Amino acid sequence: MNPNLVSLADAVPADPDPDSLFEAFSSWAAERGIELYPAQEEALIEVVSGANVILSTPTGSGKSLVAVGAHFAALAHGRRSFYTAPIKALVSEKFFSLIEIFGADNVGMMTGDSSVNADAPIICCTAEILANMALRFGPEEGRDVVGQVVADEFHFYSEPDRGWAWQVPLLELPHAQFVLMSATLGDVSFFEKDLTRRTERSTAVVTSAQRPVPLTFRYALTPMHETISELLHGGQAPIYIVHFSQAAAIERAQTLMSINPSSRADKDAIAEAIGEFRFSAGFGKTLSRLVRHGVGVHHAGMLPKYRRLIEQLAQAGLLKVICGTDTLGVGINVPIRTVLFSALTKYDGVRQRHLKAREFHQIAGRAGRAGYDTDGYVVVQAPDHVVENAKALEKAGDDPKKRRKIVRKKAPEGFVNWTESTFDRLVAAEPEPLTSSFQVSHSMLLNVISRPGNAYESMKHLLEDNHEPRPAQRRHILRAIAIYRALLAAGIVEQLSEPDEQGRYVRLTVDLQFDFALNQPLSPFALAAIDLLDTESPSYPLDVVSIVESTVDNPRPVLSQQQFKARGEAVAEMKTQGIEYDERMELLENITYPKPLEELLHAAYETYRQGHPWVADYELSPKSVVRDMYERAMNFVEYVGFYSLARSEGLVLRYLANTYDALRHTVPDEAKTEPLQDLIEWLGELVRQVDSSLLDEWEALRHPDEHVEGEVRPPVPEGPPPVTRNERAFRVLVRNQLFRRVELAARRAYEELGELDAGSGWNADAWADALADYYDQHDEIGIGPDARGPALLLIEREPELWRVRQIFDDPAGDHDWGISAEVDLAASDEAGAAVVHVTRVDQL
Repeated sequence: MNPNLVSLADAVPADPDPDSLFEAFSSWAAERGIELYPAQEEALIEVVSGANVILSTPTGSGKSLVAVGAHFAALAHGRRSFYTAPIKALVSEKFFSLIEIFGADNVGMMTGDSSVNADAPIICCTAEILANMALRFGPEEGRDVVGQVVADEFHFYSEPDRGWAWQVPLLELPHAQFVLMSATLGDVSFFEKDLTRRTERSTAVVTSAQRPVPLTFRYALTPMHETISELLHGGQAPIYIVHFSQAAAIERAQTLMSINPSSRADKDAIAEAIGEFRFSAGFGKTLSRLVRHGVGVHHAGMLPKYRRLIEQLAQAGLLKVICGTDTLGVGINVPIRTVLFSALTKYDGVRQRHLKAREFHQIAGRAGRAGYDTDGYVVVQAPDHVVENAKALEKAGDDPKKRRKIVRKKAPEGFVNWTESTFDRLVAAEPEPLTSSFQVSHSMLLNVISRPGNAYESMKHLLEDNHEPRPAQRRHILRAIAIYRALLAAGIVEQLSEPDEQGRYVRLTVDLQFDFALNQPLSPFALAAIDLLDTESPSYPLDVVSIVESTVDNPRPVLSQQQFKARGEAVAEMKTQGIEYDERMELLENITYPKPLEELLHAAYETYRQGHPWVADYELSPKSVVRDMYERAMNFVEYVGFYSLARSEGLVLRYLANTYDALRHTVPDEAKTEPLQDLIEWLGELVRQVDSSLLDEWEALRHPDEHVEGEVRPPVPEGPPPVTRNERAFRVLVRNQLFRRVELAARRAYEELGELDAGSGWNADAWADALADYYDQHDEIGIGPDARGPALLLIEREPELWRVRQIFDDPAGDHDWGISAEVDLAASDEAGAAVVHVTRVDQL
């Protein structure tokens, strides 16, 4: 924080009347050179006066500043305020931002993954966190816990799976002041009346169609590359080209290499800004080439460090074009002058459809950023066949004969077409009205039953006074009754003949930890399942991993590729066995991605569910990603390449990081055997070396006082710490590198061995020759748990290298054959992985 500027927490007036609060906040903003827009002034006056506010103004019109003013007003009155957002990244960003404004002592965060300074007067959290707190405390206790709610991106209220979390606080926190914000709310008259009725506060609707940076809309009938060239030469960069698939975004970026959007000076500046930033093999090399050419790529499947690099280069004005997906609409902090839509249709998981007005305006609103631009542009590209028809008509000119002879191209079969009228309709359309997505779950009933008072009346209020139509309310009532009966039958709740001292007619018979529905909900099940394992079993560490993996969200692209690969290998095997096509197709239906311990886990889950019925709300999903990577002895780059996951490597890394965090915090210390601890250390170091920003951000969240002064978010790291620093993890990395070669040798995959070690003089022929003598003596090389154990890896440490010997697990148990190698420590630190040079493969 700039020491010359006063912290907003220190600007609280002694007498917090509305006029004093508004004057204090306005002065603080003026010190920072911020002049309030009329809509901001109107919203802030209503907030300091104690009214609810529904703020529906365009993107870039300063809603975040109104949120800060709301927190300031709540702080002045001693009320606890909550900022909620739909995604953890936005919660995290706001957390760091508010620390800069109010100081670390006054700001906390709760996302389910992390809880930092949870007793602070200002809390940043996901919508689900606040919803569960509202259910747990209810109107009476909630009065003291939640004084104000600032709900950002409130249009998520309509999301089918998550909208309940935006509705529940409105129902259960009548004493709170609400500030509901979004650029695309549509008609909010229902919420205005409903909030006023429930909270007995006046509710002000603040709207403004006027943007600080006005937008110009255009429908382009030129080919895409011409459209982009026109925008570049017309001074309308930076351009964000919106695609509705990651593959399309990358493909477009690669085609822009021929356009050459950046000057030599720009490219030199980009190279200087990138510095020693480490691009990994695979997609990293592609991105490095694109970025140095002045073309960015941004989508959710990228590594976090890559996305942040793109954002920082864009903020520095160094990228003229960014190809990305519609995740832009959720709010990345990138200055964009022009938003160029590549289409007006998207696949929503069920079908290809036109964009909704809300989706269109959410994305289009990112064009033209206050403080960067004086105007913004939104361009929609016509479909290819429409562009070709327009070009043919232009070529024919005004000659009627030539125009009649034109054979107009039709849209491809199955293509959902869009036209200029589609575009005009979306530009003119108001966002669709928000619709209720209320849901009833086990955790809802448990939270309500756990609080003081009459749970029947509390549930009746929730079920009959929500925003659903009456038929839907009846369905929710029936589901609530079914859940309650299941809890009663399981002995989780008991009915009382008379109310207890806290007015309860029904109560829980078990202790329910406060965060049971906030953090990983199946973690207690994982703890119980780990108790079923034998710690002396060689497979124990990997079995623990499999239990934890079954409770972590599915990385669907990985599982899809695992199944695809497994079916491909199965087809090849069935063909060699002469199995007919129809039978092959039938057999393939049973082949899926690997699911270790599936029978054990499902049996344990069913048993556990009898005593804990609420776990039925959460799906147990046996799978193997961390285990698969470990058993294949692959590093991150090898694994991503093996399953062709370059476009989803960010998702893969986040899954690995989440599993690592779950292993660290779910598995009790007494269950962490030495081999399991080695595996956990390996996983953490693997994540850190690929992209340390996830772990760095966790640490920054847990220790906000140590956060870099002046940084709103953790910066893009110049590079991870030396991989050899953590010797325990590095030893596992070395072991995996050697065992990778053992596994290939066991399959006699000499070509793959040659690809690994040709640089050390060990090509495919050299490997085949060296192993020929072994296979004269033995039929196979063992690759089971014993074969990868530490007893068969000998390490001789020297200052600059390790000399290692990986012993083969031969059938006779002689253990006299193996691979000798040297590990270059300096090269390993530079590469972020164990750099191994094979020296011998022989019998000692």
